[in-house]
Amino acid sequence: MLTVGNLVADCGLELVAGADAAERPIRWVHISELEDPTQWLSGGELLLTTGIQLDGAARQRRFVALLADHDVAGLGFGTGFEHKRIPKALLEEADKRGMPLFEVPYEMPFIAITERAFALLVNEQYAVLDRGTQVHERLERLVIEGRGLEAVLGSLATAIGGSAIVQDATGRELARHPRKGGPSSAALKALGAEVASRRATAAVTPFEPQHPSLAGRALAVPVPGRRGAAPVAWLSVISHGGPLGEFERLTARQGSMVVGLELMRERVVQETERRLAGDLLAEALAGRLDPDELRGRLRPFGIGAEAAVLVFELEDAHAGEQALESELADAGVGALVATSAAGGRPLLCAVIDARAGDPVRVAAGLRSALAAGQGQVRAAASRPTAVASLRRAFHEARCALEATSLADGDAPEVASHRDLGAFTLLLSLQDEDALRLYSEGLLEPIERIEGEYGGELLRSLEAYIEHNGNWERSARQLYCHRHTLRYRIRKIEELTGRDLTRATDRIELWLALRARELVG
Repeated sequence: MLTVGNLVADCGLELVAGADAAERPIRWVHISELEDPTQWLSGGELLLTTGIQLDGAARQRRFVALLADHDVAGLGFGTGFEHKRIPKALLEEADKRGMPLFEVPYEMPFIAITERAFALLVNEQYAVLDRGTQVHERLERLVIEGRGLEAVLGSLATAIGGSAIVQDATGRELARHPRKGGPSSAALKALGAEVASRRATAAVTPFEPQHPSLAGRALAVPVPGRRGAAPVAWLSVISHGGPLGEFERLTARQGSMVVGLELMRERVVQETERRLAGDLLAEALAGRLDPDELRGRLRPFGIGAEAAVLVFELEDAHAGEQALESELADAGVGALVATSAAGGRPLLCAVIDARAGDPVRVAAGLRSALAAGQGQVRAAASRPTAVASLRRAFHEARCALEATSLADGDAPEVASHRDLGAFTLLLSLQDEDALRLYSEGLLEPIERIEGEYGGELLRSLEAYIEHNGNWERSARQLYCHRHTLRYRIRKIEELTGRDLTRATDRIELWLALRARELVG
């Protein structure tokens, strides 16, 4: 950093006043003979003048006062022109104001000082850019090597000599280095609040945090996401050694791009893992994997020879996947998490290792955690079973959830095999061929209807039975008029030879629908 003291010494000159402020940084060098040049200055300049207009003590004192109030870095006074030496009044005012002042003799042209200052400033900026390039290359290498966000923040924190923090758009901390030391909890909370306020106002420019312990030595920079979209996160860098310099600010801006790349890489990896987990769950529930292959593919998820299945019904099952994964990881429970529609509607599903403990207890804790961020959540759990029976465990949990869906305030916190009711009969039948034969015997005439109409009839039948023959509620669920529903039910009765006003016929068809799900 170029300072007044450094430049004066480099030019072979000496300060005659303001030596205590010799470390003031020089942002630029300006030459002026105006009595008041401050309207063309922005602070941090070194001003050079011969004082042609400063012909009296009052003017000289006022001139120094104006420069000091405008945060000018220092003053070089050229002698041998209008003044043989630095005027006494100007010297006294500079000493009083702590303004660095030095004499520029007639033999030294101002251009010699400006050229030297500009050369030093350019070299300084080049050094900043060179250091910044080295840091950027190091950060890129960490991303390419897949070292993770923690390694990226560690490198950033080392480069700036402080702390690096990533927070999402709501101000929630995603990662920080170092974990100990650095800003206080109060400062971090205030920083999170400032980040969150930016989301509310749609402000996406870097800002300097205002907390007293961070002011002047911290910078928060938006982490870009998709083009034109809001920032996916914010990177904050905090210097432990004093105010941020140009290098630290440049590093923060470069770091935000690298953090964005790392978050995108992690997101792609997570999405790929979720897709693979969903494919594995779908294959397991469809019975397409033999026991040995299933055990081998579940092993990387931390699942051993026995497992239990937990299912959760919430408004957006896909949105809850990450939260459920995080809760299970924090609890140290090996699990496969995916969304399944095997039961006819999306259910958030977790296959957990049986060594995690009582599945109902585990599901209860997860349900509470999910409800905090996802709203109303219903949950069910199967009994621990051999991995080879994973499909049956899923249907046990799913059927328990369905069996308690109509309970009026009496539903347990987590449904289990104790709540299966009539489903116990269906699940006890190990012969899938028998279940399929029973289901097809009743429902095949409906499914044979051309196009998608057969599916509409089956959905109408299910809604009608679930609502115990109530036309209004059933039609509302199907988004159709009750007269349309009446027509569909009459058509079903014609195709199946059953009378849906009779309880025994409704029970037969309900069992057929459930059997169809179990073997589907």
